[in-house]
Amino acid sequence: MAKFALNQNLPGVCDVDRQNRAGYSALMLAALTSVGREEEDMAVVQRLFHMGNVNAKASQTGQTALMLAISHGRQDMVAALLACGADVNAQDADGATALMCASEYGRLDMVQLLLAQPGCDPALLDNEGTSALAMALEAEQDEVAALLHTHLSSGQAGPLPAPDSPAAEPGGGGGSDNGEDPQPQ
Repeated sequence: MAKFALNQNLPGVCDVDRQNRAGYSALMLAALTSVGREEEDMAVVQRLFHMGNVNAKASQTGQTALMLAISHGRQDMVAALLACGADVNAQDADGATALMCASEYGRLDMVQLLLAQPGCDPALLDNEGTSALAMALEAEQDEVAALLHTHLSSGQAGPLPAPDSPAAEPGGGGGSDNGEDPQPQ
């Protein structure tokens, strides 16, 4: 049904950016779904993301679809949103970013994926002056905190070392390549 509606392209029939009373759009809610391994379902989601504004903010909280996907652990949706141009540095009403959300929840794979995005700024602060690193530390997300510390200390802007490599530990060894490919984008 969703595929049919998206294919019609009728004005006013399928406005993927229109928000409901809670402030969420169809695009934002799609970011919460789990499509599994069905390529056709993911193609519909990607089309939806391309049709709408992936950086729109929920009217009540200011969250973006990327923040929602991260908070619900939907890595496939995070990757799809990033591929459609989601802004990794967008801040919600509290000043939180997607990286802060991933750090607080201990979503190491998502933190790696976000940090690998050009322009991702792990030094941003929320409205209370808290960084992603501080959130990870407060939430006792040690692996995430170590990764953020290494990233901030090295000033690196590209793919990250695997979390179990010596370069991923605070004060750890140099930037030796562990032979693994970076997370897909």
